[in-house]
Amino acid sequence: MTFSAADMAPIHAPSISYAALSPMLIMLGVACAGVLIEAFAPRDWRARIQVPLALAGCVAALVAVVLIRNKHLTTAAGAIAVDGPTLFIEGTLAALGIVSVLLVSERSLDTAGSALVASAAVAVGSSRDRAQATTTRVQTEAYPLVTFALSGMMLFPASNNLLVMFVSLEVLSLPLYLLTGLARRRRLLSQEAAVKYFLLGAFASAFFLYGLAMLYGYAGTVDLHGIFTASAGSDKGDSLLLLGFGLLVVGLLFKGSIAPFHTWTPDVYQGAPTPITGFMASCTKIAAFGALLRVFYVAFSSTTWDWRPIMYGVAIISSLVGAVLGLTQTDVKRLLAYSSIAHAGFLVVGVMALSSAGLSSTLFYLVTYSFSTLGAFAVVTLVRNSAGEATHLSQWAGLAKRSPLVAGIFTVFLLSFAGVPLTSGFIGKFVIFRAGVDAGLGPLVVIVLVASAIAAFFYLRIVVLMYFSDPPEDGPTVAVPSWATQIALAITTLVTIFLGIVPQPILDVADKAAHFVS
Repeated sequence: MTFSAADMAPIHAPSISYAALSPMLIMLGVACAGVLIEAFAPRDWRARIQVPLALAGCVAALVAVVLIRNKHLTTAAGAIAVDGPTLFIEGTLAALGIVSVLLVSERSLDTAGSALVASAAVAVGSSRDRAQATTTRVQTEAYPLVTFALSGMMLFPASNNLLVMFVSLEVLSLPLYLLTGLARRRRLLSQEAAVKYFLLGAFASAFFLYGLAMLYGYAGTVDLHGIFTASAGSDKGDSLLLLGFGLLVVGLLFKGSIAPFHTWTPDVYQGAPTPITGFMASCTKIAAFGALLRVFYVAFSSTTWDWRPIMYGVAIISSLVGAVLGLTQTDVKRLLAYSSIAHAGFLVVGVMALSSAGLSSTLFYLVTYSFSTLGAFAVVTLVRNSAGEATHLSQWAGLAKRSPLVAGIFTVFLLSFAGVPLTSGFIGKFVIFRAGVDAGLGPLVVIVLVASAIAAFFYLRIVVLMYFSDPPEDGPTVAVPSWATQIALAITTLVTIFLGIVPQPILDVADKAAHFVS
């Protein structure tokens, strides 16, 4: 059989705006370069190259976001949307990436193990052992993994196509599974957390993929706007639509640490190296809620009556589970994990509002929460005993008498989580709850406000413990932070205070960004 030229239809390559995709392309390029450095650079040079490279990549991505701030388009055959929410989230992720890299560069991700190695080297006294101790303090493979995760996080909320969203979900998730298990000298706890995260994450990805298939069967497309058109103007049964929506949302709720799909969060947060826990708690939540906002606002805004009762229950369960179970925790990292679950319930209010105010308030809340969370975990890395990080609450008694500055910084973050005025957390809760009330979600706002009041108890309990208790005789010490951690703490503290006193500039940026291209 022969074919003539007329029988062969031309294949048109999709048009791609590389300038619009530059922030995520920069992060992906830096990640690939980091892998090559790990493969070919001498061991002694890796840390000297990887840290500046990762920082330069985050700064370059942030600059790229600023340069393309006025772009509002879809590219790659409509599969990727570059609009206000995308750019706002990408800029926030790039800024948080800078702080995260600084924290990772502070010391080995396995702080307990590095302390033991360093002390042994000092005891022996040889220069070779001291050099080996210094070398083991930095696990350079963490930097390309962090930048790979950031590139996936930037693509995740920009995905206007469910297949692209699934690919970006895997790109951001796989490095996090590896990073969770990098605390080598706490091998059992860390690797158990990594395996649990991987297995549950794989199940959640399967739910997402199966939901994608159901939605394709219903709409004949996996583009979000196509799903919206099919659901808004079709007279066929909604079984596939509702089934696909439910399965798809399970995957997104898992990634956002939203109850009842939260069970992995406390164990993973506790087992992962603390700088990585801070990175996951802040950046992953931003990416997950960015994707949730796009899916709900673009694809399912015409089926509100079908999914709003479900999300109503999700918001209540997440906020109450996080607040109530947080009261029972005796480990600081697990307490912050349940705090994350409670805040996820508050954020669902903004997602459900389906309004410009709801979108802008959710974006602002993500900024306030993420910087405070990253700063809180940075403080956790400094409180140490002979075994490493001292995370049991009893060891934080009287911390203000040992180090008033560290206790004061941690208090700022705790008050922000509680929503105390003159902190960013108060403004974030105010704007998102107001958007919920304006959208007719008054009863839900009352319930999550009660949950917020319950959660405030365990934040204030830590403050009382630090300031009004006597330090134990064998209590932990506060490590002297390096310049990197000092910068990270300064940035997160200033942002938390500044957005509580002068929030209007970022609120204006969020309001301007609150428009999806579709």
